Amino acid sequence: MAAAAALLVVLTHATWRLARHAITIAHEGGHALVAVLTGRRLRGIKVHSDTSGLTLSAGRPTGFGMVLSLFAGYVTPSLLGLAGAVLLAKGRITLLLWVAVLLLFAMLVMTRNAYGVLSVLATTGVVFAVSWFTPPEAQAAFAYAGVWFLLLGGVKPVGELQRLRRRGQLPDSDADQLARLTRVPAFLWILVFGLITLGAALVGGALLIEPLVNR
Repeated sequence: MAAAAALLVVLTHATWRLARHAITIAHEGGHALVAVLTGRRLRGIKVHSDTSGLTLSAGRPTGFGMVLSLFAGYVTPSLLGLAGAVLLAKGRITLLLWVAVLLLFAMLVMTRNAYGVLSVLATTGVVFAVSWFTPPEAQAAFAYAGVWFLLLGGVKPVGELQRLRRRGQLPDSDADQLARLTRVPAFLWILVFGLITLGAALVGGALLIEPLVNR
């Protein structure tokens, strides 16, 4: 049921347009986290109403840290979904929800535009309310739906990226910036994004489905 609901959200234009903000938050959070871990100075995060985002960090404009920071964005939603699937497979629903609240709060602190603050705050509020005020059954349903959404929703932006680039749009996408830094064609970076997101969806989905199969 959770998988079907998440798939419906991803495939329906109206719901995807709204829910995609959660993917953008995870995407920009991935850029920010890796930037900090590689020694760059995080200046701020912006999330826009058109579901685009921007993460600003200071440091060398080239090098391994910059490459990793750019690479992290498109794969982070799927990897978060995979990590969530691991926790759900172990029955750690409450832990999953509280980790999500903490990550969102950290994102909120670094968000630098009004729409971004509103978007992250609303998402944080929903997750907190579910984790604090609802019964275990509702928490479980919400957690499973959220993880399925990250796993399935993490794949779609990669396809969207390739379609937009084929039309001559997004000349400064993460893949194009990576291509300029590494001389590896942008298409190959998009292919890697796709393989990782699809792999995470398959592995994460298997982890979520296995307990149902073994009943």
